[in-house]
Amino acid sequence: MGGDHGPAVTIPAAVAFADSEPEAELVLVGPEAVLAAELKKLKADNHPRLRVVNATEMVTMEDTLEVALRRKRDSSMRVAINLVKEGQADACVSAGNTGALMAISRYVLKTIPGVDRPAICSLLPNQKDGPTYMLDLGANVDCEPQHLHQFALMGSALVSAMEGKPRPTVGLLNVGEEDIKGNDLVKQTALLLRADHEKGTLNFYGNVEGDDIFKGTTDIVVCDGFVGNVTLKASEGLGRFVKGVLTTELKSGPLNMLGAIIARGALKKISQRLNPSRYNGGSLLGLRGLVFKSHGGADAYGYQWAIRRAFDAARNDLISRISSKMADFMPQPDDAAASQMTATENIEQKTA
Repeated sequence: MGGDHGPAVTIPAAVAFADSEPEAELVLVGPEAVLAAELKKLKADNHPRLRVVNATEMVTMEDTLEVALRRKRDSSMRVAINLVKEGQADACVSAGNTGALMAISRYVLKTIPGVDRPAICSLLPNQKDGPTYMLDLGANVDCEPQHLHQFALMGSALVSAMEGKPRPTVGLLNVGEEDIKGNDLVKQTALLLRADHEKGTLNFYGNVEGDDIFKGTTDIVVCDGFVGNVTLKASEGLGRFVKGVLTTELKSGPLNMLGAIIARGALKKISQRLNPSRYNGGSLLGLRGLVFKSHGGADAYGYQWAIRRAFDAARNDLISRISSKMADFMPQPDDAAASQMTATENIEQKTA
């Protein structure tokens, strides 16, 4: 029921995905009458792999966390996440209020041992025609070094599980590659990641800059949620801008239109690679259940991709694999405290 468009987007996306993926069974959560009407419009009211679970309330984009958590206990978001907790669903996909989704998911599902804060992790395209995983993309605006450290560990576990890479490379987003650059948060995080690299826990590449995301310099790029969300939105805007400029210019005259016809195949591939909808669907990484966040403004095509990400994660038993890897990756409390103390001492020495 969430997002900018609600069932007008989510229901067609669910129907299309179910039709394209014979192994998928989808549970549609919301007011039963509303969802039934949307399904009837699409002639899918008797679809064998779609079922409706009633919810009498919905979380709006304006609702505070208190309202979402305490007052709307029968919201479509809360009911859907409860289905994951109870094992009646393998994953939850929502385009709704990000803050509410994170808060309810964390309250209901809890976090994996060793994880303080879940992070939103998603994919961005790169020049190597593969994905660059990036986190956090907006769940945690204010972070401490240990949080970015945990993001790196979770991201490494995710890429190892999903891409089959035993030692994926981790880059720390910074304003320069040099160790002396960046704010205190980045510098302290870098010390923690280097310590893990020396122990063989992480394959830490070092600092990376914004253009490295799309070069594919590293498999994973780590940053705080403020920087990550701004980067994501700017990247999506640039993709749409480039696509719009190309479309306008290629239609601006007979010769350009002829050139567009000749280069139609290449232009189609360019459009596909730059289409941000193909990368929609970020995992709320670190929870004891699969929850995926779609962009609120996603169309049906984009929302299908969010469903696809959740489906693939469930099919690959991602939670068990990440939990297992996190158990190996995460330092014990005493080790973590000692590592943090060492990092602080090193910075004080450098400053002195």
